[in-house]
Amino acid sequence: MKVRATVICEQDRHILLVRKPRHHWSLPGGKVEPGETRADAAVRELQEETGLDAEALLYLMELEAGSTRHHVYEASVVNIDEVRPQNEIADCIWYPLDAVQNLNTNEATRRIVQAFQRRL
Repeated sequence: MKVRATVICEQDRHILLVRKPRHHWSLPGGKVEPGETRADAAVRELQEETGLDAEALLYLMELEAGSTRHHVYEASVVNIDEVRPQNEIADCIWYPLDAVQNLNTNEATRRIVQAFQRRL
């Protein structure tokens, strides 16, 4: 099973989504490297994909989807206005939280966002 650190950044009822070229929208995140904590992976992936620096993380949940176990964190970021796609990411958007089901996303992203909405 693949282990992934997944990050939710929320501001004004909008969440940050990223997209690789010719892929669907997803939450920032990625593989936990050997010797790395899941929290460290979340901070690293958020910075690598969007340029954002996490000031604080809150562990929200674990979710299994397909062959991936997602460890989901909510991140408070210090440089929210500096978000930009980096590395393999082609685009970043702040999208209304209650409209994510209208986007082309994968099952894991939909399930994570739905669970996050329930806690607000």
